[in-house]
Amino acid sequence: MTKKKIILITIAAVLLFLLCAGAYQATRHYRYRYVNLTSLDGNEHGYYIYPDCSLDSVLGLVKADYTIASMHAFRKDIERTQIREAKPGYYLFPATMGNRTLFIRLRQGEQTPVKIRFNYTVRTNEQLAGKLASQLLIDSASIVALLQDDAFLRQYDMNTETARCLFMPDTYEVYWTMTAEQLFERMHRDYRRFWNERRRAEAEALGLTPQQVYTLASIVTSETTNAQEYPIIAGLYLNRMRIGMHLQACPTAVYATRQFKARRVTKAMTNYPSPYNTYINPGLPPGPIRVTQAQVIDSTLHATKSKYLYMCANPDFSGTHVFSENYAKHAATARQYQRELNKRKIRK
Repeated sequence: MTKKKIILITIAAVLLFLLCAGAYQATRHYRYRYVNLTSLDGNEHGYYIYPDCSLDSVLGLVKADYTIASMHAFRKDIERTQIREAKPGYYLFPATMGNRTLFIRLRQGEQTPVKIRFNYTVRTNEQLAGKLASQLLIDSASIVALLQDDAFLRQYDMNTETARCLFMPDTYEVYWTMTAEQLFERMHRDYRRFWNERRRAEAEALGLTPQQVYTLASIVTSETTNAQEYPIIAGLYLNRMRIGMHLQACPTAVYATRQFKARRVTKAMTNYPSPYNTYINPGLPPGPIRVTQAQVIDSTLHATKSKYLYMCANPDFSGTHVFSENYAKHAATARQYQRELNKRKIRK
């Protein structure tokens, strides 16, 4: 073989080696940066990673939902990124992804926000804490503890009675691993945004603080689900407050006795000793009797101006109320409603 031919063969071999090496590196880069994992069903997949979940367990979950084009590249990139454990959190991964997306996010804890929700049916601290904890990593006891911690709540100008004013039913985007303290800070941020200068001025014009407006709104939303009646009922209670009349709101007696399933408010309930029972205590209760949505708060701020002092559930059981300016008309409606309760055998 001539020297020239040897040189040509050597050059060809080197070029082939460089070509193969380049192709290998290009493939490795592609698997790392762009695509090595493809969802079996073509959809993105989310995982809740708990603090005690091992990396092997996490990778096992992922492998069950994704095909891996190159297991060699997968293993090499585990070493490359030096991932030893996955940080707790909720992670939503795309239908196709490179190894980098998976490993870097798990190592650095680059979580995907989750949406948490609660509605106006929440009445007590325990119910609120349970609803929130069921959607987050937080233990419900830690939320209850802060709801009952006056020293902690002071930074938000709240106390144990008014703490639920921070929480307005809605959908919130948060990180699943947030602490109870971070949850309160998030709620307070939205609380301040809601209670802007205009709403605070409207509350002041009614002679109420934002917490008192929220508390009154919590009574209104406990009285009806009919949005058209929100401002009418709010105006009625404001009329009572102006003349020093007891609110005598049935929902406060229900809240005081915790008989939330009661369909009929009894004398024993209205006589129950509690600071929340507005049958025996003047003015508003010390705090809200349930969490309350923005619509009801705004309806309370824009309460209907009327002379109504009395209201009674409509005897036709339509879910509406009959409003009266004088007690005689109210008493007649109340008797009719009582007869309907008896006819339907609703005793409690």
